[in-house]
Amino acid sequence: MTSTRERQRAAARARLEKEMAERAARARKRRQTQAIVGAASILVLVIAGTVWIATTLGGDDDKTDTAGPAADHVQCAWTELPADQRTKQIKDVGLPAAQQSNTGTQTMTIDTNLGPITAKVDRAAVPCTAGSFTHLAEKNFFDNSKCHRLVTEGIKVLQCGDPSATGKGWRETDGTGGPSYRLAEENLPTDKRPPYPEGVIAMANAGPASTGSQFFIVYGDSPLEPNYTVLGTITGGMDIVKQVAAAGDDKAFAQQAGGGHPKKEITIKKLTMSAPQG
Repeated sequence: MTSTRERQRAAARARLEKEMAERAARARKRRQTQAIVGAASILVLVIAGTVWIATTLGGDDDKTDTAGPAADHVQCAWTELPADQRTKQIKDVGLPAAQQSNTGTQTMTIDTNLGPITAKVDRAAVPCTAGSFTHLAEKNFFDNSKCHRLVTEGIKVLQCGDPSATGKGWRETDGTGGPSYRLAEENLPTDKRPPYPEGVIAMANAGPASTGSQFFIVYGDSPLEPNYTVLGTITGGMDIVKQVAAAGDDKAFAQQAGGGHPKKEITIKKLTMSAPQG
């Protein structure tokens, strides 16, 4: 006959075995759940990766590259002046478009108080400078400004294009004005002798990549170094420039850059650039 102690031991073993079986069942279920969740996570990653690959590789067929210029355009770089260089003589009219046409010719018309002066500008030679000039003209940048400098010795040039050179009389700051950006030089006449013959219109600068709005009309062959963009060729009104030159200058710049203010004042009432032709 089984003793009471043995019955108790058998019951305890039975409870332990049952508990262990239940724990094993719970562990199996937990592992199954983790396996299912893990598989689902991998599936999500695979699907996401497939979408990323399809977007990255397949999207190129539909993507349009707008960074590069069209065949008949070039990419121009405008360097904006820092705040500490934006004096009262700087006239901010925004930036030209980054892409500029390099085909066709334009007519520049400088309507002055002494009559019109015209020039032909070839876009193929100076796409960025022509684009800048067109932008400035459209913003009335040059209107009512005076040609502030005349040189009659050594070189023969009439310099204009400072928007701050306005009103009666002359100021020490005349000749320091321009737009709020600068651009690199184009169409340098390194193979021409003289580099700047009578009849060309060129851009003034203060060193490499400092072209702004100031320009000079050459009314007599000038032995300048070929460091200034040749913008175009005068087609009409050279007699006006020579009248101004014949009147002489006041020698205001004689000790620095040379020349002075024209004694016969010439004011740009309006400067326009035609649409490109050809």
